[in-house]
Amino acid sequence: MKTTFFYKLLFFALFFSGLYAEIIRAQENMPRMGICTRYSNAEMLQQAGYSYVEEGVGKFLIPDKSDEEFSAILDDASRYSLPVEACNGFIPSSMKSVGPDAVHVHILQYMETAFKRAQQAGVEIIVFGSGGSRNIPEGFSRSEARRQFIDLCKQMAPIAKKYGVTVVLEPLNSQECNFVNSVAEGGEIVKAVNHPNFRLLADIYHMKKDNENPENIVKYGKLIKHVHIAEKQDRAVPGTYNEDFRPYFDALRKIDYKGRISIEAQWKDMQTQAPIAIETIKKQFNN
Repeated sequence: MKTTFFYKLLFFALFFSGLYAEIIRAQENMPRMGICTRYSNAEMLQQAGYSYVEEGVGKFLIPDKSDEEFSAILDDASRYSLPVEACNGFIPSSMKSVGPDAVHVHILQYMETAFKRAQQAGVEIIVFGSGGSRNIPEGFSRSEARRQFIDLCKQMAPIAKKYGVTVVLEPLNSQECNFVNSVAEGGEIVKAVNHPNFRLLADIYHMKKDNENPENIVKYGKLIKHVHIAEKQDRAVPGTYNEDFRPYFDALRKIDYKGRISIEAQWKDMQTQAPIAIETIKKQFNN
């Protein structure tokens, strides 16, 4: 009787230790999760299981403001528990990257301040979405706009390297911008720039919006350094409409993606939705 009990106990011990090991392995394979929001929400996000905050260049790094104003923000941010590891909203729409009114000199001055402050703040990733800046004006040559943009990014990348920052090009859906609308298009531009500090972002919301094949994540996987996510309907928080992200997560697993995933969505109640969102993503990523 004692022998039978012993073997039963041993069986359950092995079973649960194996289950625990699987859980640990799943957590180790899971990319780090963050939210695009203000750093002042850090405590709430940490409690929900997030690892970092993705802020805005204009609001957090404030390249158009004084060093004293930035220092005050940095001092305040240091009081919060989660680091700001990425920033989006890079180039203001008033600074044109392409077209007859392109102002590359001003952009390069602006972004060097942004990169310098990113280094001071510990920010490693700068997201280059900036649809208003890179939108091609009506009647302007698309091939010339592409040439202008690549030239700008070739000048930008070495400065990013100087400050230990990686710029990631964010493809935007065709309703928001008319240039760089897919991971495939963005990947070809990143290859043309050909610099380790200029990489690619895969935004699952934009991919779903324009019905881009998840296989492009696999095709350009070596270039992908950052990921954004939201549901296609209403750009909602994951878990709102229970949309299926698994084909995109399968692609990320195929490339052994080890970067970050930031939720960039329309929040209704972050405190209530944040725990649901991270559990939804974890469940689908590991399924």
